[in-house]
Amino acid sequence: MKKIVIIGGGHAAAQAVTSLKQKKFDGDVTLISDEAIVPYQRPPLSKAYLAGALASERLPILREAAYDGAGVKLKLDTRAETINRTDKTVRLSSGELVPFDKLMLATGGRPRKLSCPGSDLAGIHYVRTVADTDALRPEFEKAQRIVIIGGGYIGLEIASVARKTGKQVTVLEAEDRILARVVAPEVSDFYTKLHTEEDVKIHTNQMVTVLEGQDHVETVVTKDGSRFNADLVIAGIGLVANTELAETANIETTPMGIKVNSFCQTSDPDVYAVGDVTLHTNAFYGRELRLESVQNAVDQAKVAIGHIHGEQTPYDALPWFWSEQFGLKLQIAGLSHGYDKLVVRGSPSERSVAFFYLKGGKIIAADCVGRIAEFMNTKKLIQAQVIVDEALLQDDSRPFKEIAAELLNK
Repeated sequence: MKKIVIIGGGHAAAQAVTSLKQKKFDGDVTLISDEAIVPYQRPPLSKAYLAGALASERLPILREAAYDGAGVKLKLDTRAETINRTDKTVRLSSGELVPFDKLMLATGGRPRKLSCPGSDLAGIHYVRTVADTDALRPEFEKAQRIVIIGGGYIGLEIASVARKTGKQVTVLEAEDRILARVVAPEVSDFYTKLHTEEDVKIHTNQMVTVLEGQDHVETVVTKDGSRFNADLVIAGIGLVANTELAETANIETTPMGIKVNSFCQTSDPDVYAVGDVTLHTNAFYGRELRLESVQNAVDQAKVAIGHIHGEQTPYDALPWFWSEQFGLKLQIAGLSHGYDKLVVRGSPSERSVAFFYLKGGKIIAADCVGRIAEFMNTKKLIQAQVIVDEALLQDDSRPFKEIAAELLNK
């Protein structure tokens, strides 16, 4: 094995390079990305970078010199067109054929686009790449009335940035509450109250049906006939996994993502897939998942590179995520799907609170707002699968580290 090819431009691709260097891999490594810059952080694009608080120079995960130092051949602003699994080559948009012994797909995803009439008007934006945010920012700075379609994390983060700059912000959510797919109603209520107190207008049960305007969007119309005037529209309605490269190579995929085993191998054992594009079985939760998180991308890349080097360590990391809105850090440990009890610790009204999701008396997830001790120690409690005392979790008079230690030593 002398040639490894990595396709992608995010955290998974950068971590693969770092892991190869740590393993002292001495073969040829080629990194291919259809973006013009080296792999970079995506989370700031809807937060600090959009706000102008983070310079573009600080986005890259590794400096370009680090790739040179690791002997990585960079092929940026170049699209991988097809994979020939028989010849073990990747054909690029330039026509070049790049040979591989092992191939890693870290192709991520792209924003789900609006499909209603008027969705092709100017002034409608999505945030996924640095180019997206760069294209959005000039209009964002000038706009006074911003309509955000989608009450998920991306939409709410952008709403926070927009309100901090004094803009009129309206969030339209098709479900009956914001963050409906990922949090309990009590957490949705917390974030609805937070945004409302910051003068964001949140409207639920609002399915967008038409976008009106001459050449530029001017009005968003919903199913019930409501009309919302807009200088700018930003949509955050989900992510579509970039599975096309795998599909055309007859590698097993589903509408959710590229299927991988516990070592991140696809149906072709010489082709690995990592990050947002993968559909994998989570050992702890016992079901197939596609996770959109930095943690998943980084940990899967480590497992894949380790397996390429002969290690047999499966991917079994506990999922975790984070968001920041109006200066409040939300840290999420685990996945709440299937919970049967919610326990609240702290004060939602004081914007310092942890929401624990229990199933059968055990914690399976937690949403922690301004509560780093709860976040860090809950990860241990989830993995230990201990039965917890609800009253103990609620006792905010004791440090949570102390409570966690007591529960873990039962």
